[in-house]
Amino acid sequence: MNENVVFDYIVIGGGAAGCVVAGRLSEDPTVSVCLLEAGGPDSHPLIHMPAGVAVMVPTSINNWQYQTVPQAGLKGRTGYQPRGKTLGGSSSINAMAYHRGHPEDFDRWAALGNPGWSYQEVLPFFKRAEHNENFDDPLHGQNGPLNVRFHTSPNPFGEVFVEAGLQAGYPACPDQNGATMEGFGRLQVMQKDGQRCSAARAYLTPNRARPNLHIETHAHATRILFDGKRAVGIEFMQHGFKCVMHARSELILSSGAFGSPQLLLLSGIGPASQLLKHDIAVIHDLPGVGKNLVDHIDYVHSYRIKSRRLMGLSLLGVWDTLKAGIRYWRHRTGPLTSNFAEACAFVKTSPDLRQADIELALTIAMFADHGRTLYRGHGLSLHACLLHPKSAGELTLASADPLAAPLIDPAFLTHPDDIATLIEGYKIIRKVMSTPAFKAFAPKDVLDTPMNTDAEIEQVLRSRSDTLYHPVGTCKMGADAMAVVDARLKVRGLEGLRVADASIMPTIIGCSTTAATVMIGEKAADFIREDRALNAADTSKDDHETTASHHPA
Repeated sequence: MNENVVFDYIVIGGGAAGCVVAGRLSEDPTVSVCLLEAGGPDSHPLIHMPAGVAVMVPTSINNWQYQTVPQAGLKGRTGYQPRGKTLGGSSSINAMAYHRGHPEDFDRWAALGNPGWSYQEVLPFFKRAEHNENFDDPLHGQNGPLNVRFHTSPNPFGEVFVEAGLQAGYPACPDQNGATMEGFGRLQVMQKDGQRCSAARAYLTPNRARPNLHIETHAHATRILFDGKRAVGIEFMQHGFKCVMHARSELILSSGAFGSPQLLLLSGIGPASQLLKHDIAVIHDLPGVGKNLVDHIDYVHSYRIKSRRLMGLSLLGVWDTLKAGIRYWRHRTGPLTSNFAEACAFVKTSPDLRQADIELALTIAMFADHGRTLYRGHGLSLHACLLHPKSAGELTLASADPLAAPLIDPAFLTHPDDIATLIEGYKIIRKVMSTPAFKAFAPKDVLDTPMNTDAEIEQVLRSRSDTLYHPVGTCKMGADAMAVVDARLKVRGLEGLRVADASIMPTIIGCSTTAATVMIGEKAADFIREDRALNAADTSKDDHETTASHHPA
């Protein structure tokens, strides 16, 4: 590709937000849009079959497979950080859970100095993106590109989980994106016709024929190009060759909570001391780049249950899976339409809290270590996820090599409040599993480890907990000294460059982050279109005034 290629907009990263931005901007036939994605096209069959999540997350299939640095809060263990490496990004390999977040999550953003980001202000963008097959009310969208529904072929243990929650004294929550985000309920998923509805399928696939939308895959961005303080182009590697393209209007960085800060740092945008350490010329000293890394820490506990309605490793289980494969191939129904996470609950560890601080999730299989460790037989797992961790870490460069992975340090469980809350989360797992609804199936704990006292529970949690795949905050939005972008997602102190992905979240939301990242993409596209219209109006005004000056009265 020669260096004279120019587009109006270049979107760097084809993840959940990048697909939205590229799809929305290309609705205007007068502008040209190029989307760069480091991974390949979203053509792998495991992407579209929902159960493929169980194969992709623990392997290198469409997956960056990042690692953290050793985590002091996890007894020095190195954590695993799977991220999507294909069109759709992590929305193409994740569990497809559709959760927006509690209203206070977004009101908190607005209170931190980000006008336009309160719950009432972001709700229209959630609704614009959504087509909900099950709910049609003022809180849900219809006719949006992102299809949302309950499971096509729900596993019966989802209802067992909900009943157990009621027996344990918790409320029901039939719509976890409705008026109340507390209690036990079935999971809504991003699926359509029994297949994954990733951001790529929602925003790119229907629009691939647009002549003004250009998509480059296997294009690994290595450096943003600047003319002074204005971003003007992007350098990237593709099939072993260095390529360059330029943008007339803007570059939109949508490479995720790891990729976006890494590319800024490689391009000379970030803390000057870190850049100079790697002999990177400083374009703009911006101390917050890579800081404020926050992620959900999650503990998984498994139980054996003698039921083939649960996924498992057994001879009969293999036969069941083969039959399920035939059913899926013929009808797009059956067990392989499951994302394994069939139901979940948002619960409070104290009634004084304004919103849930623990998410409990049911997985219809026994596993540990992100599915890299499996147990023989059949059973289920319950997750306890810390929704509002106080621990915060950072992302830094390992070297100036743009193809090297960054150093990822979420600082899991380094704040004492986090481990205390997660201990309470485990106790809720134990409480739910002791209800008659589950006792009827005679569950057997797979761990042969004492977990009676808080000290014993803490040791197990620190030995076995890890990410629930929701890193955010490394290019946070705000007005303080550590903010990287402003409330319109423009990189502070620079021109022609925005960031639009989960990295801009100033605080983590209390649920999965995909739906909110799609919302961020929708808002970013609106910001860009508004600014383009404003610039066009200003240009027209200037032209009119210039013309008038040559025709005096």
